[in-house]
Amino acid sequence: MAVHRDAQHWCTLVGARTPIDQREQESITQFLSLAPVLVDPFSETADAVHITASAIVVSDAGDKVALHLHKRLNMWLQPGGHIEQGESAAQGALREAEEETGLPVRHEVDGGLFVHVDVHPGPKGHTHLDLRYVVRAPDVAPAPAEGESQQVQWFTWHEAFAIADVGLLGGLQATKALLGL
Repeated sequence: MAVHRDAQHWCTLVGARTPIDQREQESITQFLSLAPVLVDPFSETADAVHITASAIVVSDAGDKVALHLHKRLNMWLQPGGHIEQGESAAQGALREAEEETGLPVRHEVDGGLFVHVDVHPGPKGHTHLDLRYVVRAPDVAPAPAEGESQQVQWFTWHEAFAIADVGLLGGLQATKALLGL
């Protein structure tokens, strides 16, 4: 899997998205204005703005979504975070999903299936340009890694929509539409 660390690659990918809602349209616009000036787009320390990756974890049967209660934000969110040196965004999303849920996750398709983008405030005054990928997992009990939130659970789509933060709603909608669920 190619590791694209240049902003232009990501601008092309994000610019090709058809937004699912107004929030994603605004996120695409922000992404396309912020990302091109980033020297090291994935670096958490190079700039207060950086590209992150997250995963919409869908059960193999397609009837559930795994979310975790974020430790600092106290909100049910999809797993995700910073992309490590040498990782692609898809690899970062998969690693974060595995660490934060403890589920045996895998990509929907080889190379990852990019499904949504959301721009939102991160900690320390940072801005996250979040690339979201669909990943799959069997409907087994989550077992998050030590140090991660231990509150991880499967939700039906209806339950997930009911508790989701506004920033996650579009990602859930886009995932359901893309998978034909």
